[in-house]
Amino acid sequence: MSRRLFVLLVILMSLSLIGIIFVQGYWIKTAVEDKEEQFSNNISQVLQSVSEKVEENELRRYLDMALEVNDSVGIMEASRFDEFILIKREDNNNETFVYRHGILEEEYGIPPSFIENSTDSLIVKNFTSRRTTEVFKEEYGIDGKVYSPVERIEKIGNLDRTQQLLLNDGFREYAKRVPIHKRVSVQEIDLILQQELQDRGIGLHYEFGVYSNGLATRVKTHDFKGVDASMSKTSIFRDSDGNSNYDLLISFPNKKRFLISSIIEMALLSVVFTLIIIIAYASALYQLIRQKQISEIKTDFINNMTHEFKTPIATINLALDAIKNPKAFEDTDKVKRYLQMIRDENKRMHAQVENVLRISKLEKNQMDITKDKVDIHELIEEAVAHVALMVENRGGTITQHLDAARSEILGNDFHLTNILVNILDNANKYSPEAPVIDIYTENVKNNVVIRIEDHGAGMSKVVLKRIFEKFYRESTGNIHNVKGHGLGLAYVKSIVDDHQGEVYAESEKDKGSTFFVKIPLI
Repeated sequence: MSRRLFVLLVILMSLSLIGIIFVQGYWIKTAVEDKEEQFSNNISQVLQSVSEKVEENELRRYLDMALEVNDSVGIMEASRFDEFILIKREDNNNETFVYRHGILEEEYGIPPSFIENSTDSLIVKNFTSRRTTEVFKEEYGIDGKVYSPVERIEKIGNLDRTQQLLLNDGFREYAKRVPIHKRVSVQEIDLILQQELQDRGIGLHYEFGVYSNGLATRVKTHDFKGVDASMSKTSIFRDSDGNSNYDLLISFPNKKRFLISSIIEMALLSVVFTLIIIIAYASALYQLIRQKQISEIKTDFINNMTHEFKTPIATINLALDAIKNPKAFEDTDKVKRYLQMIRDENKRMHAQVENVLRISKLEKNQMDITKDKVDIHELIEEAVAHVALMVENRGGTITQHLDAARSEILGNDFHLTNILVNILDNANKYSPEAPVIDIYTENVKNNVVIRIEDHGAGMSKVVLKRIFEKFYRESTGNIHNVKGHGLGLAYVKSIVDDHQGEVYAESEKDKGSTFFVKIPLI
């Protein structure tokens, strides 16, 4: 896959994922807003119903009072001029409230000349409503006529629809003079609210209050905090014209929690599925990047292996051509030297192949590693003997500081020697100047720790994180000044892990590296 196509694929996948997350977030937000709107509509209906029932209760109370008072409630007769009179005396201040509501019926005759295709006149009726309200101090009485309780009951009970509306209108006008806390109680509103909310399946805690022209009244619950923009309200105690000085407000402290809880299950499922998509996307993207890196590493590995084999093959071919020369047979020492070169190069290629096979067997758990009691100091000395000549040829030194009091472990001497040789060989190869290598051993709890320090080129933090990965080599462009194929340290880690040990490194660019190998003691 080309780099451009890979980047395009990643961008498209990322945009799709962002789009899915945005849609899910928008859906959750819309669902909350819909629930909030639905809740507000329900509360508006509840408040409207509460307002109507409170007003009905008040009218019912006044009607009951009208059956008990000793004053006239007026005479309603069918006539051309109907007038309703409500008289209410106040015992405490000797005031009398008088409410009059009259309906005047007038007839108008339209001459035939104003009506097309008609020879008869047209009678048009006009109804005019007029109301007056008076409050005055009473000393002698109003009209002198007093109705008995039976007459009052019969009169009120036989009211037609118009007369009943007139009666209610009169009570409303009178009730305007009564303080709000005497017209309705907190307990009455609370009882009606509870019933209405229960009928609609709303079990939230609430607080309410009645306000008059924006000012608080005594009709409110104890914890009512005051007017807030988020509160629902409705007019209460409207007059015959539909106007009111009072508003019933209600607040729900746990409203947000209630709305969220109503969609929490669907929202959680949406979040879970979105997280699954994100994890799947991240995993797929990681695998794509990983496969791309592995592809590049394998390409580098093949190039390095080809480079590693080209030199010995070329050397063997040159040695064979030299041996074929008849003059070479006369010089026995030259023939022996050429044969030794062929053997060394062949051994070198064989070692490369063995390295690859060893890693493959370790990954498949096919390598049978037998463990015996070995002394780690002896293995270090043997490993140093393998690389000492190469280090000395470059003018370097290897210094041993074997200070561990206990050095016997359970391990495989062949593989442990190989991993020490690999680390020492890297210290030699990656030292631009004459290599200076120090080997330390010490006991840490029930382990022996081998520390190998060099003062070579060092590694960056990015490279340090990946040095134990198979096939990984630090990118140096087209420069192949250090031979290898990225298997040495991967082999080291596999062997140490098989010995229940631990290997790690510390390094700083241009200041050298330190490798630590920790293996349990017997």
